[in-house]
This record gives sequence, structure tokens and C-alpha cells, in this order.
Amino acid sequence: MKKTIALLVTLDTKDQEAGFLKSEIESRGHQALLLDIGVVGKAGIEADISREEVIKAGGGDLKEILAAPTREKANPFVVKGCIGLINSGIVKDEVHAVLGLGGTQGTSTCCDIMQALPYGFPKIMVSTIASGDTSGFVGIKDITMMFSVSDILKLNPFTRKVLANAAAAACGMAEVETKFVMEKGDKPLIGMSNLGVLTAGAMKAIEYIEEAGYEVIVFHAVGSGGRAMEQMMKEGIIGAVFDYAMGEIADDVWSVLRAGGPERLTVAGKLGLPQVLCPGGAEHLGILVPPNEVPEAYKDHKKVFHSPVVFVPRLNVEEIQRVADDICGRLKHTKDKAYFMIPKLGVGRYSYPGGILEDKESDEAFFFRLKEGLPSNIEIVEREATAEDPAFVKEAVDKLIELIQEKY
Repeated sequence: MKKTIALLVTLDTKDQEAGFLKSEIESRGHQALLLDIGVVGKAGIEADISREEVIKAGGGDLKEILAAPTREKANPFVVKGCIGLINSGIVKDEVHAVLGLGGTQGTSTCCDIMQALPYGFPKIMVSTIASGDTSGFVGIKDITMMFSVSDILKLNPFTRKVLANAAAAACGMAEVETKFVMEKGDKPLIGMSNLGVLTAGAMKAIEYIEEAGYEVIVFHAVGSGGRAMEQMMKEGIIGAVFDYAMGEIADDVWSVLRAGGPERLTVAGKLGLPQVLCPGGAEHLGILVPPNEVPEAYKDHKKVFHSPVVFVPRLNVEEIQRVADDICGRLKHTKDKAYFMIPKLGVGRYSYPGGILEDKESDEAFFFRLKEGLPSNIEIVEREATAEDPAFVKEAVDKLIELIQEKY
């Protein structure tokens, strides 16, 4: 079936590229929907949705903007307008993929639009800055970044090939019949956080969850993973949570590698979703360093390298109490019953008995502070087990299923 690819392009500077993409898409039997996200210059090719229409859809007036044009003034209207137009097309099954072109400004605009589109909907960004750190543009959405290598400024033999590849990728994604649709039912999708120091336990959790007749989506708790999990809660995709890994909280306290942000560990509680929690991996930090270089501040700590550039120091008593206090503060938002599982023999593989980061004094201080500060509606379950002990994981999953059955 013919699919429609929405193209986000500034038609005053990238008219040739837009025309080429349109012809490539049409040559594959599909159609392009060209949205002009430019503001000031004259469009060099006719848009299917003009800049006037885009800005109007975003609540603005192009004539008023052009009286004293600035990017800061125009951009919110462009972004909001495109989001509304494309989402409307998605709902009506009239738009099946989106493809954007841009440098720094264009990438920011296009990716702001793409971040507001549904998970699973194809999103491709051809960008001059896609070879660097793209986290600020991708955020926590499934945006495919494609490096243009050369500047996107008129056609040449090389840019034609790059753009042809991008058009083919967008058409191919649009053709995929697999749908990401969550049907409302009595068995919600379960979200679970995980870290490498917990993977054996996570694998057992998946096994137990599936045996109970549920499906689970696992997130690598390195900052973006936890934020994506919580965004999916907000969007109604995830309906219950086994928050198995809390290294994102420890790293957020020190603003290092896996920092989860201020909302982490608050969303499920605010929404009243069934949740079981475990402070997996919260006894250490993850710090990005030059290869095998120990930061001066941590030379007196127990430590290990997770990889040559990821340094992992064990938190001492005072430091880990700060993490416990932060966890408790975030969980004050939990309005319904929940369970907090404490594995007294270690919250991650590094700190199990005999492990390189084992520290019983720190563990005891951590658990004591948690028990002292968690809200009364969160039931604490302590076990003489490691976080990956199959019996410990099984009990956590059983308690989550119990909460789900009570709610749904």
C-alpha cells in the first residue's frame, strides 16, 4: 500500500534537497508530504503544507512574526504546528514516517517535533551534527540519526546518495507491518529497570513474569533508560513496574554518568501504578573518565573499572546515606501500596560477599536509612539474599503480580 512520508525541510535553503527526496520517495511508489519549516526566506519549491499553515497550526501568525523575526520567536509555533499536524495524520493513518534535514538549528527544530511523536512511529533525522553527542536531540525517543557527512547545502553526487539512502530508509520503515499498539486489557505491560550488575537476576525476573502470563519491557538504567521507562508510564504504555535498578539515583545525587533526572522514581507513585522496588546498583557510581584513570577524589575508595572509561567507586557510609535520603524523598510521591525489597547480602554483583566492592558497614547504613525514611505505605521486605538470588527475584515478581491483580 502507498505510504506517506512527512518531510520537515526549510524550503528557502534546502529546496533542491526537498525536491530530490520527494522524487526518490515517489519513485518507490509512495508519496511525500512536504512541510515547510522555514520562516524568513522565499521557498524555492512549493510545499504541501506551507509555513503559513504550519505556524497557524501552532497558534501563531506568520505576518506578525515577520515584522520582527527571530528564531526564538518563531520556533515554538513551528514546532507546535508540526507536532499537531503530524500527530493528526498519524491518528488518521495518513502519515506513516517522518524525515527531517538540518544543521544545528534544523536538527533542534526537527528533533523537538520528533520527540513529541509516538514511540514506534518511524523518525529519521539527516543531520550535519549526527556524529557527535546526539543525546540532546534524541532524548528518550526512538529517533534514527543519520550523519550527512557534508553540509546539507544544495545537491552534489555525494549528497544525492546520502539523501537517497535516507528516503529508502524512511520508505522501508513506513512499509513495515509490525505495529506497536498497546491494547487495553487486564494484563498491563510491565516495565523493569536493569543494570549489568543485575543481569542474571533480570533474566530470572523476565522468566517469572512470562510464566505468570505477562510481558515485560526492560530498560538499561543509565539515565536515558529510566527516563524512557517513566515516559512510557505517562503515555499509558507501561502499567506496572519492577524498578530493579537504582544506580540512576546514586548518579543523579553526584551528577555523573547514569543520572536519571529529578523525575526518576516519582512517576509510578504519582500515577498509582503497581510497583515493586529494589535499590539495585545504588551502592556505587558510574563516572566517565579517561581510560583507566582514577579521579583524585576517589583514590581512597574501594573501586573497579566497569570498562576502561567507566570508573566505579563504592560509596562510603556518609555518601550512601545521601542516596538513601534521596530515594526516600522521591518515593514520598507514592500514593498507593508498594513493596521495597532489600537484599541484605548485596544490591549488585560488585558488592556481594567476596566482591571487589563489598562493604558491610556501608550496606547497613544504607538499609537502615531506607527503613527509617520510606513512607509507611511502602512495605519493606528484607531478605538474607543477594539482589540476583532467584528466590529473592521470584518473591519480588510475585508481589508485583499480586499488586497488579488487586488493581486491574
